Amino acid sequence: MAEQIRLEVVTPSGAVVDDDVDIVNAPGYGGDFGVLANHAPFLSTIKIGTLTYEKDKQRSVLMVSGGFCEVSNNKITFLVESAEFGSDIDVDRAMRARERAEKRLSQATAHDENLNRTRAEAALQRAIARLKTSKL
Repeated sequence: MAEQIRLEVVTPSGAVVDDDVDIVNAPGYGGDFGVLANHAPFLSTIKIGTLTYEKDKQRSVLMVSGGFCEVSNNKITFLVESAEFGSDIDVDRAMRARERAEKRLSQATAHDENLNRTRAEAALQRAIARLKTSKL
């Protein structure tokens, strides 16, 4: 058996994953990155996207939204706003959310507050990430 790294994915609601895994791939703002056992310590910001990990040749996928990641002492910890397993994603709900966000963005004018546009863009990114993750 290959060496493993401890993976923790934590949201404000609590721990979503707490397990020893073989490899982790995550969506960082500087680009996607992978982490194996005994990786050098580092910190990264996490963007909305798909986090994958493997344990005993079984792959699991999570949709994560913004947060931070720390790798230290053979442990990788994600502190994210939300995390959902691909198999738990309600595809119909995600499609409706994408449609609402696209509609809000198409109706936005130059006089709209930037905050509303930013929120709609974030909602669109989350919906797209959910749909992508649900298919993996």
